[in-house]
This record gives sequence, C-alpha cells and structure tokens, in this order.
Amino acid sequence: MTGLVVLGVLAAVFLLYAADRVVKALVRARRLRRMSERLAAAAVRAEEQQAKREAAAAASAALTSVMPAINHPLTLPARANRGEEDAG
Repeated sequence: MTGLVVLGVLAAVFLLYAADRVVKALVRARRLRRMSERLAAAAVRAEEQQAKREAAAAASAALTSVMPAINHPLTLPARANRGEEDAG
C-alpha cells in the first residue's frame, strides 16, 4: 500500500514537471513567433524607407542635372562689392 502511494506521488511530480515544460515551451514558441512578426514588420518598414531615400536621391540627381546651378550658386555682384568695401 505504501508503495502505491509513493508511486502515485512520483507519478504526480513527473506529470507536473512535464506539464510545466510543455507550458514553458508553448510560451517560448509564442514569444518567438511574435518577435519574428515584429522583425518582419521592421524589415518591411526599413525597405520602404530605403526605397523612399533612393527615390529622393534619384529625384535630387535628376533636378541637379537639369539645373546645375543648384550645386554652385552664382554670387551676385552686390555681395562681391560689399566684401571688398569691408576689407578696405
């Protein structure tokens, strides 16, 4: 009779341990799935931002090729004269 009680207690301990491991595995799997979803969403956002940057760079390059004065603005004669007057 005592042997059956000990065997029952050991079986209960083993079942509780197994249930604990299963619950922890399920929680870990859920957490990894959520992290994977967040990582995928972040990757999509990063790709969209990179595409916007590339489009902006291409538009800027196209505008600069049409209007090269954007890179080298002209100096106005009035500004050049003021600088000479201040120096003298």
